[in-house]
Amino acid sequence: MSFTVCSFNCNGIRAAHRKGLLAWLDENRPDLLLLQEVRAWPDQVPPEVRCPVGYNSRWVNAVRKGYAGVALYSRVPVDRVVVGTGHEWADDEGRVLRVDVGGWTFASVYVPSGSASEERQARMEAYLEHLFVWLAELRAVGRPTLVGADWNIAHTELDIWNPKGNAKNSGFLPQERAWVDRVLASGWVDVHRALHPGEGGVYSWWSNRGKARAKDRGWRLDYLLAANGAEERAEQSWVDPRKDLSDHAPVWGRFAGELYREGRLGPF
Repeated sequence: MSFTVCSFNCNGIRAAHRKGLLAWLDENRPDLLLLQEVRAWPDQVPPEVRCPVGYNSRWVNAVRKGYAGVALYSRVPVDRVVVGTGHEWADDEGRVLRVDVGGWTFASVYVPSGSASEERQARMEAYLEHLFVWLAELRAVGRPTLVGADWNIAHTELDIWNPKGNAKNSGFLPQERAWVDRVLASGWVDVHRALHPGEGGVYSWWSNRGKARAKDRGWRLDYLLAANGAEERAEQSWVDPRKDLSDHAPVWGRFAGELYREGRLGPF
């Protein structure tokens, strides 16, 4: 038996819905879908988006409507929900949602970009330090854990088109890449890189400028990170280069194991 987990920055769930999100969901049926940048409150979307048929759903929204936010669709009942990480402004922006399902833990994380200004870059890097501690605490719980995240960081030169030209740009700065090094050295595993060592040219985000997507000049900003044995159960990892849902692509993993059990489906 196996189950699938998909992490996807939908760049606004209302826009993704207009572009066919539910049809894509019905076709692909991930067991867990970890969404980032939903940019809506549940009461701003139709009921079938708020909680698709056959799924549980949970939304964590920014205080400010139309901004940031994360969500989760789960085909299995959820035992526990934890909102945020105790970081005031990030929690106000709805950047982290954690759930426990059976013996597993899953989290959806949306890291802010620092590209807008030096102030935003400093804010991002301070938040990364907070997340480093949170990730260590999460791993210390000892449960098999998967974190689906838009880190807004391309880790290595394999993960970005034109690394030399982007060496001074937010998202590929030395200190950002070093942060990912530290996370991986602490015990977390980049599932895609573990299964596809040395493979370049696999991207999950493309700029809207210069026909970047048509030319496949992208960045791998979206990751599934695994810890506490979850990495040993990883069977497959792939990126679905959908061009019609978002400027990001869904990032997938298939894992050995069984999640299903009886329970209530619906909003929770």
